[in-house]
Amino acid sequence: MKARVFVMLKNGVLDPQGEAVRHALGTLGFDSVQGVRQGKVIELELDETDAALAEAQVGEMCEKLLANTVIESYRVEMI
Repeated sequence: MKARVFVMLKNGVLDPQGEAVRHALGTLGFDSVQGVRQGKVIELELDETDAALAEAQVGEMCEKLLANTVIESYRVEMI
């Protein structure tokens, strides 16, 4: 079973990498881009066959390691 975790900075948290990308896009002529938020995607391959248990385990992984829940939010997608 596979899981995909999307981690993004929470609203209100400054995103200097996103701002750098927005600026670079502007210099390349993409002036319509008003904002960029950059995040990360983590794909996990699990031995677990029970989808509910696997999703719960991935949520625990996110809370303990994969996301800094003070400044980041995450979303789990089982694939």
